Amino acid sequence: MMNKRLTFRNILPSPSTVITKVIVPLVFFSLSGCASTSQFNTDQFEAAGASNQKIATQTGGYYLDDGPGDNPPDNLDAIPDAVPKYEPLREINMRPYEALGKSFTPMTSLQPYKKRGTASWYGRRYHGNPTASGEPYDMYKMTAAHPTLPLPSYVRVTNTDNGKSVVVRVNDRGPFLSDRLIDLSYTAAHKLDIIEGGSGKVIVESIMPNEYRNLQVAAASSARKPIIDNGQSATVSTYLQLGAFGTAHNARNYLAHIQQRLPSLGKTIGIRKKDGLFKVHAGPYTNLAMAQQAANTFQRRLSIKPVMIID
Repeated sequence: MMNKRLTFRNILPSPSTVITKVIVPLVFFSLSGCASTSQFNTDQFEAAGASNQKIATQTGGYYLDDGPGDNPPDNLDAIPDAVPKYEPLREINMRPYEALGKSFTPMTSLQPYKKRGTASWYGRRYHGNPTASGEPYDMYKMTAAHPTLPLPSYVRVTNTDNGKSVVVRVNDRGPFLSDRLIDLSYTAAHKLDIIEGGSGKVIVESIMPNEYRNLQVAAASSARKPIIDNGQSATVSTYLQLGAFGTAHNARNYLAHIQQRLPSLGKTIGIRKKDGLFKVHAGPYTNLAMAQQAANTFQRRLSIKPVMIID
């Protein structure tokens, strides 16, 4: 049986256009039995744009010619993750709305968020189209769509099957079907290794303002030393997260693989259980320069791009 994924996201300027552009895709959806994401907007609430109308078949076809671009960058793996920073939230994207017969109430402030679910992605068909935030969709940037997270905001997405993790900037709305949690840009999905399957099991965690501060502190520190935080002394240390797994067995296998390839790591690498995951960490490193040097080694020797963690 064909594994089909259908999504749509259009700008609907008038009620008559709503009928034309929404009902027809819904008819196709009911007939084909697709299960996927959907992003769209009406003139009654926020502007939305890009969408992933994709059908992944056994022959690798894509619905409505969505899919990888014709001339992608030479090294998608080298495209850096999104860098969290303070940005004002868009009030227009905080309004409740309906999509596919369901009601959604977006968050109105940055709040802790962590959820497991299925991630899908959207590609070339919507490259350049406006997103819900009004920005053009760029399939080669590290972005994502979510139905309720504030726009813009930042999240860490971890593939629970292989432990790979990326940081993306949420700037779009969708997906809207119950079996989809987040829609990733093509590059973000590529870096998590979910392109071929069309979707993957992930954990989505919001990156909160205090984490922004820690990243700024780490960037400004050349050595591990006490800093002043609201009048109190604090110490910053840096780890590299090499993978995160749902089971200790998978984490141990991954650790053994790394130790076999780089035996010089010794006791600097291990497993930490946190937030329900078994995380393979290297470190701590006493300053950002040492952490970055180690990260470069992992990427060069093992094709692993670590996530920097500030404690």
